[in-house]
Amino acid sequence: MDTHVIERAVVPHEEYLEMLLQRRIGSRVRDLRVVIRPEGMILRGRTSTYHAKQLAQHAAMELGGLPILANDIEVC
Repeated sequence: MDTHVIERAVVPHEEYLEMLLQRRIGSRVRDLRVVIRPEGMILRGRTSTYHAKQLAQHAAMELGGLPILANDIEVC
């Protein structure tokens, strides 16, 4: 049985996508949050490099299947 199908049924889409992104990018982005809107998604969080911000955006585009409305990941 595919556990990903079970996870999707139990976990809301935003949380599932956040979990996939964390697996992909590791701990590069702290407090990562994904907000899903009908027209696309918004990324939020904090990171220390622009490279990590870009990695998160590209992973979200690949995994989310929605356009990115805003990448509000703060580089600090």
